[in-house]
Amino acid sequence: MPGNLEVPIVKATDLGKQVSTGAAELTILAGVGLEVRARESVAVVGVSGSGKSTLLSLLAGLDTPTSGRVEVGGNDLYALDEDGRAALRARLAGFVFQSFHLLPGMTALENVMLPLELAGATDARGPALTMLERVGLGNRVHHYPRQLSGGEQQRVAIGRAFVTRPRILFADEPTGNLDPATGAQVIELLFGLNRESGTTLVLVTHDEALTRRCDRVLRLAAGRLVDGQD
Repeated sequence: MPGNLEVPIVKATDLGKQVSTGAAELTILAGVGLEVRARESVAVVGVSGSGKSTLLSLLAGLDTPTSGRVEVGGNDLYALDEDGRAALRARLAGFVFQSFHLLPGMTALENVMLPLELAGATDARGPALTMLERVGLGNRVHHYPRQLSGGEQQRVAIGRAFVTRPRILFADEPTGNLDPATGAQVIELLFGLNRESGTTLVLVTHDEALTRRCDRVLRLAAGRLVDGQD
C-alpha cells in the first residue's frame, strides 16, 4: 500500500451521530473507528441510508458528531470552533461533490481561482489556468457552469479541489451524476491527479469502477463499519 503506513492523516474514534426526529432519536452512525493513511485511496460504500455521506461530512468537519473524535493531519477536529475547522479545511482539504457545487455566476476560471484567492495567494490566475489545462478545459476557461456539460462541470470541480494541492481530497459520489463513459474519464482524471500530487483520497461511491481503483474499501451497514478497518 502506498505512502506513510505509520501515521494516519485521518483518524476517527468511536464516532457517532444521532438526530432528533421529534419523539425519537435516529442513529445515523454508531461507534465508527477508522484510520486513513497518507496517500491512501479509500472508498466508503454501503446501501443508501447506511451513513456514508454523514461519515464523510464528519471526517471533513462539515458536520458535528454527537459523540467520538476525529483527527485530521494530527489536529483534533472538534476541539476547534467552526472558524478553526474552516481554516484547517482550507489548509489541508479539497472537496468534490455529486452536484458539482460550482458558483453559477463565476466562469470556470473564476471557480478554480476561488480557493486560491481565499487562501491569500498572490497569483491565483496562473495556477488556475494551468489546472484547467490539466483537466482538459483550457478552451473553456471563460464559460459559465450553465454553458458546460455535466462532465465538464465535474472537471472544473476537480480542478478547483486540486488547485491548492490539498493533502486530502474528500469526494461524495463524484461520478454519481455522470454517464458511464464520462464517469470513467473523471475517474482517470481523479486518480491521475492523485498520483501527481500525492493526495489522500476518501471517496463515497456506488460506482464499482471507482471502488476497484481504491486501495481499500470501508463498508457501512446501518450506521456501523462492518468491513475494511484495516
